Amino acid sequence: MSIKTLSSREVYRNPWLRLREDRIQRSNGAEGIYGVVDKEDCAIVIPLDGDHIYLVEQFRYTVQQRCLELPQGGWETKDVNPEELARGELKEETGLVAETMRFLGSSYVAYGYANQKMHIFVATGLTQHDKEPDPEEHDLQLHRVPVTEFEAMLRDGRISDVCTLAAWGLYRLK
Repeated sequence: MSIKTLSSREVYRNPWLRLREDRIQRSNGAEGIYGVVDKEDCAIVIPLDGDHIYLVEQFRYTVQQRCLELPQGGWETKDVNPEELARGELKEETGLVAETMRFLGSSYVAYGYANQKMHIFVATGLTQHDKEPDPEEHDLQLHRVPVTEFEAMLRDGRISDVCTLAAWGLYRLK
């Protein structure tokens, strides 16, 4: 291992994440600190309906704007089944239930500072039911757009969520 943890302390915690500061020693002997966001795994879902895709729009506090993205989220619990999580997030945010949920792969959301992994799924055979949003998602809006328009939104920056971009890139590669 090129970096050794000398000590670790929790700096902050809330129901969604934990922030810790680790005192480290690099392989060259130099000591330093590393801030790490500990966050449980999440799922992101590509809900496809023929040549259309479903997106959610919500206000993202950190960037102070409404953003379009694929349905995604986590349950803040360890060892959750990724497909169960993906199905739950899809229903919660969109009201959609998928007949088929195909796993594409997993990737880290931002491993430069966080250890959260996202599990990527494609949902097809969709039927509409009632949404079950979390209290934080009260303003969430559902959009059904042609895939060609979705890809134009990714290209021109109307969709700037890196998780949405990565999930769609993996889908296109498979």
